[in-house]
Amino acid sequence: MPQYMFTFSYTPEVWAGLIRSPENREEKVGQILSDAGCTLKGLWYAFGDVDGFAVMEAPDNKTAAGLALAIGSSGAFTKFQTTPLMTMDEALEALEFAGEGVHYTKPAEAVHA
Repeated sequence: MPQYMFTFSYTPEVWAGLIRSPENREEKVGQILSDAGCTLKGLWYAFGDVDGFAVMEAPDNKTAAGLALAIGSSGAFTKFQTTPLMTMDEALEALEFAGEGVHYTKPAEAVHA
């Protein structure tokens, strides 16, 4: 099943609410994703450029995009991005295709050739 990574940062109001009333967001998010036919593979908090990461399995891009739109538009985040993930085998297949099946010409290269 395809995997997707959500990268997010909460609003200051959400952080203030979590400080007042800590909760295990992995359980809640896992249930939300499960109800949509997906599986939460993990949720991690971080410090730096973003507040956290979550990885989920979803049956297709439509489902992943729908969840990203619903969650991202909730008002809880200052940043919410979705990244489709590839397995190593998929990356190797893409590299092979790039080497054999793509004949790209840089802009203006054909003019000077």
